[in-house]
Amino acid sequence: MSEAAMMEQPIRERTLFGHPIGLTNLFGVELWERFSFYGMLTILGYYLYYSTAEGGLGLSQSTGVGIVGAYGGLVYLSTVLGGWVADRLIGMERTVFYGGVVVMAGHIALAILPGLTGVGVGLVLVALGSGGLKANASSLLGTLYRPGDPRFDGGFTLFYLGINLGAFTGPLLTGLLQRHWGFHYGFGAAAVGMAVGLTQYVVFRRNLGTAGRHVPNPLPRSAVGPVAGIVAGAAIVIALALVSGLVTLDNLSEVTTGVIIAAALAYFVIMLTSARVTPIERSRVRAFIPLFIANAVFWSLFQQIFTVLAVYSDERMNWRIFGWTPPSNWIGSVEPVWIICLSPLFALMWTKLGNRAPSTPRKFALGVIGMGLAFWLFVLFSGGSGKSVPALAVLLIMGAFAVSELLLSPIGLSVTTQLAPAAFRAQMMALYFFSVGIGTSMSGTLARFYDAEHEFAYFGITGAVAICAGSIVVALTPWVSRHMAGVH
Repeated sequence: MSEAAMMEQPIRERTLFGHPIGLTNLFGVELWERFSFYGMLTILGYYLYYSTAEGGLGLSQSTGVGIVGAYGGLVYLSTVLGGWVADRLIGMERTVFYGGVVVMAGHIALAILPGLTGVGVGLVLVALGSGGLKANASSLLGTLYRPGDPRFDGGFTLFYLGINLGAFTGPLLTGLLQRHWGFHYGFGAAAVGMAVGLTQYVVFRRNLGTAGRHVPNPLPRSAVGPVAGIVAGAAIVIALALVSGLVTLDNLSEVTTGVIIAAALAYFVIMLTSARVTPIERSRVRAFIPLFIANAVFWSLFQQIFTVLAVYSDERMNWRIFGWTPPSNWIGSVEPVWIICLSPLFALMWTKLGNRAPSTPRKFALGVIGMGLAFWLFVLFSGGSGKSVPALAVLLIMGAFAVSELLLSPIGLSVTTQLAPAAFRAQMMALYFFSVGIGTSMSGTLARFYDAEHEFAYFGITGAVAICAGSIVVALTPWVSRHMAGVH
């Protein structure tokens, strides 16, 4: 074959299991980031409200779970900063790397700094770093596929498998370290996990090629001063709110929820009015609004694994297995086991069905309704006292959590990249994580209403709200599908 003929041949895409080779790199870095994140998160609440004799800080239980919810919300709030840095300064690929470095620094601070100082410094750094890494890793994955590629949902489901491998292994290790050597050793393990993730990311960076290196909307030099002024002003406002007592540890989850809602509304207005957004892209942003709300409802229940169910695991579940009692924080590893087992089946199912699969709005509706039904299952065990709930029963309920999550979460990541305006690709993913952030901070707010004496009302009402929200999405499905403008 002549050289000219060879040049005319299409470039063969490097694949693994039918997906772009770059998926393996993003799969790995997200796995280790989630290892460190969930490993730390599942012991954080106990660290805050356990007594000092038990190695904790001795805060009240309601304050402790509220901080956990608020912190989770702040992680997702910071994705907008990570998206902005990628879109305006250094591109998605570099933001993923530097975000991981900041995450590792935060876990080191939690491991070596004592008391609330370590909590404050560590959680701020982890939140900022995760914001840079999370939104951009998902967006970067989206750039590896062509528009309309039927492998989209399957690829994101495999990516989600990596997330859950990390979510499964992290709590197992940190829980054992916390039990035998103390909380700070658990936080240290999270730092080591993130270091491993960064190492593999650098070693296999070439798999990504030039993906994510482009800065789509570079910040002009003339804007550097005003942006610096905005950052300084925001820092001053935050400091004044803390010093004046306007924001306290007790109301942090409520304040966080309010801030994320306000920020999300501002972002929707910006995207819907921007001259850089085409009419078709604007229609797709409108279609995203009901999915955004449904996603927030879903995560307000799901993220209670780290607030209400963390307390439930510690005080209501009978964990004793063949004479041995696992650490209570292992509740955080149960649901990922189901995800690991089921996600390959879901990935295969979506890939085989292709455009014959249920539309995205229907998947969202089923996920939210399923989450409400899973909460209703806890009603069956209400009215008891002490550690009387069989661990096996809760493990099965976590299976219902997993099915609901697979119907909604990886699909949400996938559809967000497809609905995103070209000028706001990374920031649209940040907006998706805003909905997760609202739900996560709400999980801390809702946790204040939980107690063992009112479990029937608590799980019954929260489950009913989710089922109603999912039913509304079903009714809106035709409208949403029309405005998605060709995205299935």
